[in-house]
Amino acid sequence: MIEERFDAIVVGAGMAGNAAALTMAKRGMKVLQLERGEYPGSKNVQGAILYADMMEKLVPEFREEAPLERHLIEQRFWMMDDRSHVGMHYRSEDFNEERPNRYTIIRAQFDKWFSSKVREAGATVLCETTVTELVRDERERIVGVRTDRRDGEIHADVVVLAEGVNGLLGTRAGLRARPRPDNVALAVKEMHFLPRETIEARFNLKGDEGVVIEAAGTISRGMTGMGFIYANKECISLGIGCLVADFQRTGQTPYGLLDQFKRHPSVAPLIAGSEVKEYSAHLIPEGGYKSIPQLYGEGWVVVGDAAQLNNAIHREGSNLAMTSGRIAAEAIDLVKSRGEPMSATNLAIYKKMLDDSFVIKDLKKYKDLPPLMHTHSQNFFLTYPQLISKAMQNFVRVDGTPKAEKEKATLKSFAKARSWTGLFGDAYRFARAWR
Repeated sequence: MIEERFDAIVVGAGMAGNAAALTMAKRGMKVLQLERGEYPGSKNVQGAILYADMMEKLVPEFREEAPLERHLIEQRFWMMDDRSHVGMHYRSEDFNEERPNRYTIIRAQFDKWFSSKVREAGATVLCETTVTELVRDERERIVGVRTDRRDGEIHADVVVLAEGVNGLLGTRAGLRARPRPDNVALAVKEMHFLPRETIEARFNLKGDEGVVIEAAGTISRGMTGMGFIYANKECISLGIGCLVADFQRTGQTPYGLLDQFKRHPSVAPLIAGSEVKEYSAHLIPEGGYKSIPQLYGEGWVVVGDAAQLNNAIHREGSNLAMTSGRIAAEAIDLVKSRGEPMSATNLAIYKKMLDDSFVIKDLKKYKDLPPLMHTHSQNFFLTYPQLISKAMQNFVRVDGTPKAEKEKATLKSFAKARSWTGLFGDAYRFARAWR
């Protein structure tokens, strides 16, 4: 056993783990962070979106130091059938501000930089170290971890579990249940490399401007899922993800969906001539508010994806991860400053602080949407995209057919596919779940 004792051990060096370790180290706590990868970010080759407001609370000067790709000035949403898409987008010069609100990043680079700030703050970071189990005392309190290193038992006042959605520590220790297949999505991603000027021409960008495209429809073959495209400086992040339960039910393969997405007439021109250098797959929590597990206990707290803190409706994850990590660290520091033990009673302040934040308030607002999308996935991700695409083509095509007849044909197609009762029922259920 390692004799040195720490105030806190953080398991994981992703967004949530780095936020927690950095916040506690800055407050003078003795922190040990353990990461199983070769370096923080080594297992995260994908692109992602960084939310500046949350990052600024952790590293105010991050814009001058961090490896950022592009600041986002445009958001597009596509509803797709097999040959077309109906689009909605918002683009504003206001986002070309001095302190932009959102950025695209490449996680492998960003996480490595983020970890360097943790080290600068005074925390000890050990990579290539796998935590095999949590250590309990005679009263069943968590008092440390056991690793795969020699003499690998390490003790601390509290353990912060930032191990990701598929982390096994918490489930093996009985702290939370293994995520259900209908609460987790499997996403596959590729990085398509192109010259910078080519990317800017295809996406109508200049300088460090960026755009993100989110897509839903027949690309997921009736499963609950979405595709996405992020424009980086010299590469395009492209991917698609669906619920694990839907993959099990349909027999569809993630790489099959990704290949179809890339070949779609609306997507193929954007990546034409690119070189694919990186491919990855990872799990994303999608269950929302109702899937959040117990967040604290005797000597432990859980943060980020491991706590199912992901806003699937707005596609926000990293900001919830960073915020939960920071709030957990602040709660731990508060308990420590009072000279109190890291008991479940005292660590309950973490949940109260999180409940008062936008994290839980946003997830609670949309608590009924994830199950609605899953149980009615054929309607929302297959039937309606096809109907809307057909209606739009009918609207813009000029072929001598009277407009009144076109409108009747469109209404008839909707009623035939879902019936009037089904249409009003879907609208009511969606509106109620959204409110």
